[in-house]
Amino acid sequence: MKRRTALKSLTLGPLSLLIGTESMAAPSPEIALEEARKDPKVPPGRTKEEAVRDSKLKKEQFFTPHELATVAVLSDMILPADEISGSATQAGVPAFIEFMMKDQPQQQTPMRGGLMWLDNAAKKRFGQKFILCSRPQQVEIVEDIAYPEKATLAMKPGAAFFSQLRNFVITGFYTTEMGFNDLGYVGNRPNVWKGVPKEVLEQYGLTEDE
Repeated sequence: MKRRTALKSLTLGPLSLLIGTESMAAPSPEIALEEARKDPKVPPGRTKEEAVRDSKLKKEQFFTPHELATVAVLSDMILPADEISGSATQAGVPAFIEFMMKDQPQQQTPMRGGLMWLDNAAKKRFGQKFILCSRPQQVEIVEDIAYPEKATLAMKPGAAFFSQLRNFVITGFYTTEMGFNDLGYVGNRPNVWKGVPKEVLEQYGLTEDE
């Protein structure tokens, strides 16, 4: 089984738990009015209020540059480029996770705490932050937290964080055009009606002219 095939079977289940969980919190009327004036464009499928809220969130920044760089490294470890498609970062997944942290504020503390845990674990083991470690060193740490059922007690916090991040990476990737192409999903397409099959007509003693 190829890497992406195995990955899909393990992760597409939780994907539906993340899609559609957008917070319903609305901005204040004053903020909405101000943002609507700055950015009056409303994308297809969005209400004006949703477009205003999205615009507001996109202008905020949650991750520090170091945190975002760490998210990017981890994202490409989870979904590297292969012969079918590009990597998670090439699909814009880190930006998606940045947006989701603001869209779902309850995710912020576990995510930030997990990134801090990861750096502390790397410092204890290799004397430097995770993104400064060599790739074999990074893989060694990730392998200890990538499988929650196999994680030791000391690795459980890291495993919980990695599961959270992995769900966001998979959701982000497979809701992009690159992800659709990776799955072979082509969307709804009109059928071409070629008439009643000949064998069906013969069954009922009919002809194409009837």
